[in-house]
Amino acid sequence: MTRPLTDTLAADIHRYIATQGLGAGQRLPERALAEQFRVSRSPIRRALERLAAERVVEARPEGGYVVTEVAVRLPRQQAEEAYGAAGEDDVYFRIARERLAGLLPDRFTESEFMRRYGVTRGELAAILRRMAQEGWAERLPGHGWAFLPTLASAEAYGQGYRFRLMLESGGILEPSFKLDREALLQCRAEQEALVAGAVHTASPAYLFDANSRLHETIAACSGNAFILDSLKRLDRLRRLMEYQKAVDRQQAERRCREHLVLIDLLLSGQREAAADFMRVHLRQAAIEKQAGPDELGPGIRAGPAQFATKPRIRYFVSAFTAAWSAAMSFFSPLITCLSL
Repeated sequence: MTRPLTDTLAADIHRYIATQGLGAGQRLPERALAEQFRVSRSPIRRALERLAAERVVEARPEGGYVVTEVAVRLPRQQAEEAYGAAGEDDVYFRIARERLAGLLPDRFTESEFMRRYGVTRGELAAILRRMAQEGWAERLPGHGWAFLPTLASAEAYGQGYRFRLMLESGGILEPSFKLDREALLQCRAEQEALVAGAVHTASPAYLFDANSRLHETIAACSGNAFILDSLKRLDRLRRLMEYQKAVDRQQAERRCREHLVLIDLLLSGQREAAADFMRVHLRQAAIEKQAGPDELGPGIRAGPAQFATKPRIRYFVSAFTAAWSAAMSFFSPLITCLSL
């Protein structure tokens, strides 16, 4: 018997809270959850109502839901046992690694994967649903599954960043650009939570989703459907490569701080400065995530002179981020009030 969608989403959201280290009082925007689980907002709302009845989340008078102390006190191990998160995550990332290594065929059946990974049909169904939601596998008509194309080489990974350098900074300067303050403020709250400590415990999948959500939100503001669609396609293609990269938590925290600077520049109407900062942000991220200069490729590849400037780039970004963060700690309440 098929499990009702509301029950499935309630379990997914509960597991998401428990395994990603979300704190009490942290908001759970319906829009962000709908994007996370690739469904409309209506079933997300019903799932949140179910969780509110279980006191896992709480409805706020001004609208929306937040995480409760009950959810925070639930031991992570208990949550993982209840929803199968630990085992599922292990198998999920193993599939991702083996796919990137070329060890898995383009097409497969559930029976083959159940035998290969030693999981039950129910456990595999949850993993396959996640893979399909994230856009790197799909169910075939009638029987079986197929992997969808992804980036699988360092050269393609570098090309993806060069494409983003042109695409995302240009999108901010589009004549049709229109700021979505509510969506940006939701992203800001998520990035603030990461900076406050969640970045040091969050899974690679959560970090990827949170950061992609911000960049896609900014792309959506461009008003250019081609820019948003192109970025979403690229994010689906690069997901597995990002999982393979070792997560440097200090670098990840600094990139989250840079995201806060970027958001505040946009909220204050400084689009040209935001576009310039986006280019610096993406260029530095590309350099950090590559193993060495040979992987950077034309346009990002650094010769001796350019690599000599790398500390200066890092110093500029860090200094600017620190200065801006200090200023915004004073002015952010005013900006938030004006944006409401």
